[in-house]
Amino acid sequence: MVLSLVNLCAREVVSDHSSSPCWLSCVPRELYRSLLDAAFTHCRPLAVGELVQRWPERTLSLGGSRKLGQCPPNRLCVQALLLAVVRGLTDNRCYLQLIDLSGLQCENGRVEDSMGGWSLTVALCSMVLQARGAASRAHRRDGERERKRGLEAERERGGTIKRDRGTIWRGKDSEGGHREDEVGKMECRSDEVEGTVSHERVLLPEDDSVKGIRRRMEIQRRKASSELKAKTSSNNRNGSSDQDWDQVVVVYVRADLFVNARSWERVRDALSHPSPLRLHCRYLRVEELSAPSIASLLGLLPQQDLLGVDIRYSSLGVSGLAMLLPLLAPFPQLHSLRLHYCNLDLQRTQPGQQGALQDMSKGLGSLKKLKRLCLTALRLPGHLRLLLSSLSQPLEVLELPYLCLTSTDLAYLSCSQHAPFLRELDLSENWLDESSLPSLRRLLGQAESTLTQLSLCGCGLSDSLLGALLPSLSCCQALRSLRLALNPLSRMGLLSLARTAAGIRSLRLLLYPNPLEEYEPGLPALPSSAQLLDWPLLEETEGRDITPKLLDEVLSSRGRTCDLLVTSDLLNYSPDLAVDD
Repeated sequence: MVLSLVNLCAREVVSDHSSSPCWLSCVPRELYRSLLDAAFTHCRPLAVGELVQRWPERTLSLGGSRKLGQCPPNRLCVQALLLAVVRGLTDNRCYLQLIDLSGLQCENGRVEDSMGGWSLTVALCSMVLQARGAASRAHRRDGERERKRGLEAERERGGTIKRDRGTIWRGKDSEGGHREDEVGKMECRSDEVEGTVSHERVLLPEDDSVKGIRRRMEIQRRKASSELKAKTSSNNRNGSSDQDWDQVVVVYVRADLFVNARSWERVRDALSHPSPLRLHCRYLRVEELSAPSIASLLGLLPQQDLLGVDIRYSSLGVSGLAMLLPLLAPFPQLHSLRLHYCNLDLQRTQPGQQGALQDMSKGLGSLKKLKRLCLTALRLPGHLRLLLSSLSQPLEVLELPYLCLTSTDLAYLSCSQHAPFLRELDLSENWLDESSLPSLRRLLGQAESTLTQLSLCGCGLSDSLLGALLPSLSCCQALRSLRLALNPLSRMGLLSLARTAAGIRSLRLLLYPNPLEEYEPGLPALPSSAQLLDWPLLEETEGRDITPKLLDEVLSSRGRTCDLLVTSDLLNYSPDLAVDD
C-alpha cells in the first residue's frame, strides 16, 4: 500500500510525543483524522489521548470492517481513547457528541495486544460509570460552591447592617441619650419579636427595627440551613430530582456489546444509571445468561439503534425463547437474530411443547424487519414450516447447522417465500440423502440468481450425491463462497467439484474436503463428519501432495489460478475472501 504525503507526515508528527505541545496548538481540524489514524496504526496511545480530548468535530467513528491484512487497534490505544473521552467532557476544546466504536473489537485470538469484544465491553461500561462519578462529584462541588457563596453574601449583608446600627447608636450617644437603657430595651424587644421576622419592619418604628437585627439574622440563617438540608436529602433519595439527567448526556457512544455472566452486573449498572455518556448498542452478543437476565438487559437498551442479537450457550429451552422473542419486537431496526446452542432439543417430547412452539412462531412473526436468522444446534426436526411461515417478509440469510433437518423441512424451504431471496445459506451438519436431494436441487434453482454463500459441510455428500448436485451448483452464477468440507469424497469426486467450481466465474473461495485416499486405513466406507475430523491423515507427504497438483492443473486449464482460492484448511482460511472484491 502506497501512503500519501499526508499520511507520511502524520506518522512523523505523532512519533515524537515531546513535540505534541507545539503542533497541537496550531494543527488545523482537517488533519485530526489523519493524525489519529497514524497514532492508531503506529501504536501511539499518548497521541491518541491528546487528539481525542481535543476532538474538533461532533462525530468520531473508529469501527467498521478492516481491510484485508489490516491489524486491529492496539489495546493501549483503545484504553487511551476511552480515558480521553471522559477527560473531554470537561474540556472546552472538545466538540465530540457521538463516538462510533461498532466493529472495533477483535475476536481473532491469534492477534496479540488487541482488545476483544468482552474486554472492550467492560472497558466501555467502566468509562460510563467513571464519567457518571466525575459528573456527580462536579455537581456536588458546584452545590457546595453555591452554598458558600450564599453564606458569604449573608455575612456581607450582616456586616452592613451592623455598621448601620453602630452609626445609629453613636448618633444617640452624641445627643445625650442613655445607651444602657436602649440596649436593655433592644434585648427585651428581641425576645418579643422572635418568630415574627417577616413582619418586624412593619410593626416596629424605625429606631426599634435596628435593635432586633441580630436575632432576625440568626433566624434567617437557621431557616436557610434547614431548607438546604431538606433539599439535599430529597435529592439523594430521588436521584437528583432537581436535575433532568436526560439533558445531561454529552456524548453518545455506539458500540457492539458482548455480555456474559461475569460482565453482566457491570453492563447493567452502566445502562441503568444516567451518565454524561450514554451507551447505544448496535449488535448484542450474550453468552451463558438466563432468560430473565437477558430480558432485563433488553429492557435497558435504547430501542432505536439495535440491529442484531446473538444468544449463545444459554439454556433457554423452548419456553424461555418464547418469552424473549416478544421482547425483541419493540426494536424497530432489528434485522438479525442468531441463536447458538440454546438447548431447544425437540427430539424429546415434553408437556406444553407444542404451545411453546406456537409462541415462538408468533414471536418470530413480530420481528417485521428480520433479514438474518441463525438457528444453530437447536434440534428442531420437522418444525421448520411452523417457525418460518410466520415471518412477514422473506429472509436473506438463513443458517441452519446442526438442526436435524428432515426431507420435509427441505421440501418446505425449497417452495417457501424465502428461497428466491436467499443470499447466504448454511445447511452444514444436516445429513442429506437421496430423498432430500430433489428438494435441495429445487432450492438451489430458486436461489441461483441471488445466492452468494453456500455451506454444505458435513452433510454426508458422497461422489454420487455430489455428482447429482453439481448441475444445480453450476447454475449459481452469483456464488462467491462454496464450503464442502468434511464430506466423504474421493479424489475423482473432488476433481469433478473443482471443474464445476472453476466454471462459476464469480466464485472466490472453495473449501473442499480431504479425499478419502489421504486418510489412514480403517476408515468406514461412508464415514460421518465427526469420523473425518478425528481420523488421522497419512503421514507421508507424497500421497497428500497429489491432490493440490491435480487441483492446480484444473484451475490452470480454466484460467482461475489467481482469483479462486482452493483450500482444505478449516482453521486458517479467511471467510472475508468471499465478500471482498
